[in-house]
Order: sequence, then C-alpha cells, then structure tokens
Amino acid sequence: MVEDIVKSLGFLCLGSRFRRIGERLQADTQRIIEEFGVPIQSAQYPFLAAIDRAGPLTTGQLAQAVGITQPGATRIISQLQELGYVDMQTSVEDQRRKLVSLTPKGRELVDFSKRLVWPRIERAVSELCDDLPGPILEQLTAIESRLADAPLANRGKFDKEQKS
Repeated sequence: MVEDIVKSLGFLCLGSRFRRIGERLQADTQRIIEEFGVPIQSAQYPFLAAIDRAGPLTTGQLAQAVGITQPGATRIISQLQELGYVDMQTSVEDQRRKLVSLTPKGRELVDFSKRLVWPRIERAVSELCDDLPGPILEQLTAIESRLADAPLANRGKFDKEQKS
C-alpha cells in the first residue's frame, strides 16, 4: 500500500485534502442526483438554490452567492439555460443588467429537489459528519472567515530572526 502523502503532510496539504474531499462529495452527490433522474450536475444546483432564495440575480451576483469566478458562473448559467431551467431577461431598473431567473421548468425542478433530492443529500452528508469531534460546519466557517481576513500568503511568514 502506498502512503497517503496528502494525509500524512497535514496542514501543508490541507487545501489538497479539502479539494479531494470536495471532489468526492460532489461525485457522490451526483450519484444521488442521478438516482432521482435529475439531468443536471451537482455544481449546478447551488445556482438554482440561490435564485430560489433571492429571486432573479445577475451573473455577478450568482458568482458571488456561489463563491466562484464570473466566467465559471457564466458557463454554468449557459448550461442551465440550454436545459431550460433558467432564463435571462434585461432588468427593468437598469437596461444594462441582465437578470437570471427560474423558468417554470426550473421552478418545477427546484420544488421537486426541495422535497426529495436536497433532503436526501443533506441527510447523507449530515450522517457522514454526525459523530465527528467538534462542529465541522463551525470549523469550516471559521477557516473561510480567516482566509477572507488574511489569505495563506499572508500567514506563516518567518520573521527575519527565524530565517537565519
């Protein structure tokens, strides 16, 4: 058996470890989505949820709400538009802004998902995390807040005395 180097290096590879866990969670979530016959990708669901919660949003607002880049958001919105789940209309208040909203088909998918798919996924992840020591969601929130306050590049620096 080969050593799990990412695990053994601890904090040095924490980002890689989070990414690995995230990819695994998304892949497993995708399997659950497919069990329900829903024809979207797990990464697309947060966009539908954001629009459901906040109403029509611009691409920039959706990118911010989901925490990804604007080009990534544009790509996912285009995919959802091709599938007929979202529509883009010019804002009444500002003709330069386009708002992304749910179509009737999108509303139907969100309603179905809120009843069956999302609770199933949430139960599965909750069960996975249930008996972990410490409140993981609070730990993740604290890590994200700390990263927002000061990125890794600003942390763990040696002062001049430690370098020599």
